[in-house]
Amino acid sequence: MKNASRYRALASLCRQQAAYEPQLNWQLLGQAERWEHLAADAISDHFKECNMVNAGDSAKSGNAPGANDTSWTTVAAA
Repeated sequence: MKNASRYRALASLCRQQAAYEPQLNWQLLGQAERWEHLAADAISDHFKECNMVNAGDSAKSGNAPGANDTSWTTVAAA
């Protein structure tokens, strides 16, 4: 997650610099978009890894998701 934060900071710097450098505006905005894309990929990869670890833990324990759930019954009021 630290990488995603760094990528977002670099994207922000590129956008700020683009405001002060009109002749490099499109180049800097393109770089900002690239950094944002890398940040999104880093976040996506992080959550995929977390989901794999969690899925592996439940498989090892033999519990399926929701195995400890109790069934609810409706009690009608007379």
